[in-house]
Amino acid sequence: MPRSLDDATLTGLVADATAAPSMHNAQPWQFRYTRAGHTLTLLADLDRALPEEDPATRALHVGCGAALLNLRVSAAHHGLEAVTTLLPEPSAPAVLASVRLGVRAVARPAHENEARGGSKAQGEATAEDEARAGGEARGEGEAPTGSEAPTGGALTENEALAALHPAIEQRHTSRYPFDDALVPEDVRALLVAAARAEGADFSFLASPHLETVLGLIRDAEGYDRGDPGREAEQHHWTRDTKTEAPVDGIPDYAFGPRDAHEQATTRDFVGTGALPGRARVPFEKRPQLALLTTSSDHSVDWLRAGQALERVLLLATLHGVSTSFSTQPIEWPDLRWVLRDPVFGSGHAQMIIRLGYGPTGPRTPRRPTNQVLTIEP
Repeated sequence: MPRSLDDATLTGLVADATAAPSMHNAQPWQFRYTRAGHTLTLLADLDRALPEEDPATRALHVGCGAALLNLRVSAAHHGLEAVTTLLPEPSAPAVLASVRLGVRAVARPAHENEARGGSKAQGEATAEDEARAGGEARGEGEAPTGSEAPTGGALTENEALAALHPAIEQRHTSRYPFDDALVPEDVRALLVAAARAEGADFSFLASPHLETVLGLIRDAEGYDRGDPGREAEQHHWTRDTKTEAPVDGIPDYAFGPRDAHEQATTRDFVGTGALPGRARVPFEKRPQLALLTTSSDHSVDWLRAGQALERVLLLATLHGVSTSFSTQPIEWPDLRWVLRDPVFGSGHAQMIIRLGYGPTGPRTPRRPTNQVLTIEP
């Protein structure tokens, strides 16, 4: 019988979860732990939704999915079994996921599990369990291709997740220029595999698709500046650190410099305003962009996309690759569909990621755990 987590471990798990990125750093999540059920529930905090820029709450789900991945990584790091179910209560769509936590026995590689008479991974729910839960259950299986133990054998899924844990604290969004060094092919392949392990596709953009997407990003940035409602919402989530000590939102020190050539792909949080003393510097002429897509476009897909996104970001961080986002065209329906691959025309765009080598970006604030975690008997 799993034992209830002590408060220090529980707080650590949630602190790791909330280090995830979210649109405008709105942190649209709440966590509820029930001691009797040994379960952490992830809930959408709809008071932190962005109705102008994210009316369908797609980005909210992606951000919460990223927090869920961090929670799974932290659980693996702490030696805890984590059986995750997405959308466990169909009648309560704000209940995004449940994670049943317990002390994990020593894991065996997947081939040993099969040799002992079953391929079902430890802690993984059956198809019948999943159907009853109304969502997706995840346990321990074999890690994606490219993950290897020091001995040369394949890592288990929990080992691969635990290996990502140092990157939770190291990962930040960088709105600074990158140099022209290309992300190596072997690292690209690992990032593709990381996304695939979470049910999403991840592809680096090449010409002419890259030029199309760059144009859409700049068009969308212009649309945003011309929309008073979106401009006001963005401004609502920016923070002046000279007058407040923020716990959420985008602080002014994280805006980054302005591109001297007005070609940057990162969102300009200054908008139509001005920030005295802000530097103007040239950004990379040919950004390295990647597109994260899912085969469908429903709430469960958005949660999977968020988990895939964070898994990619953490792995990129471990390989010294800095990252930022270019979500502006995804937030405009008439532009989002154009982001699809021009050859295959399939997949629903969930995130555009800029990758490269340069400053890692500063740490942005997070709400204290006592504001996001409720503990019940």
